[in-house]
Amino acid sequence: MPHIWIVEDDEDIRDIVLYAIRSASFEAMGFESGIDFFEMLNKNDAPKPNMVILDIMLPGGWSDASHPARPCSQDDGLTILKKLRQDPKYKSLPIMMLTAKGSEHDKVKGLDLGADDYLTKPFGVMELISRIKSLLRRSNFTETQEHIYLNIRMNHTNRTVFVDNEVVALTYKEYELLNYLLINKNIVLKRDKILESVWGYDYEGESRTLDMHIKRLRQKLGRAGEHIITIRNVGYKMGE
Repeated sequence: MPHIWIVEDDEDIRDIVLYAIRSASFEAMGFESGIDFFEMLNKNDAPKPNMVILDIMLPGGWSDASHPARPCSQDDGLTILKKLRQDPKYKSLPIMMLTAKGSEHDKVKGLDLGADDYLTKPFGVMELISRIKSLLRRSNFTETQEHIYLNIRMNHTNRTVFVDNEVVALTYKEYELLNYLLINKNIVLKRDKILESVWGYDYEGESRTLDMHIKRLRQKLGRAGEHIITIRNVGYKMGE
């Protein structure tokens, strides 16, 4: 199973990304700084990453086994990227840059240094997972073909949903909505966050659209629809 490492100093963002990655059936490790990242990377008995997600803006410094920690610029994520690409062992390692900066200059700089993809905050969890799977496919890793939660099974190869081994016919948006809820199971999701992630950032519809899709999804899932819980005045979550 692929191991995905993320270097992100914001604990809340790091925890959300780690939870999303693990919910997508991947192994994940998170690091607050480049120092922690390289210390783990240089441990002989530690699993090596099959993909790395780097935040460009990191405070503090980075080090390896032969150098003490030293101050570095705000482009610390780029420093880590450059160091990885200089090591023959990680020359082809899939690397995604994650940052709040959205200027073309920063994107080009990261790509020129060898980044494989670039995602700007804020981002949707589904988009992040989709990009991760895309990079892993290009690196000859096979993505999880099924997503199982209790009596619900999603087969992503042919986009088929089963409840108690019976096929459930869903529309495109119902499928995407269910997938997003499962990826974030047991997490309370706000209505606007679900709309952004499933319908897109430019979606200008009302939350009524989401409520109607949730209603139809529950109906189609039958008893399994009870796993979709309404959080009053907030949104929804998939959980027991």
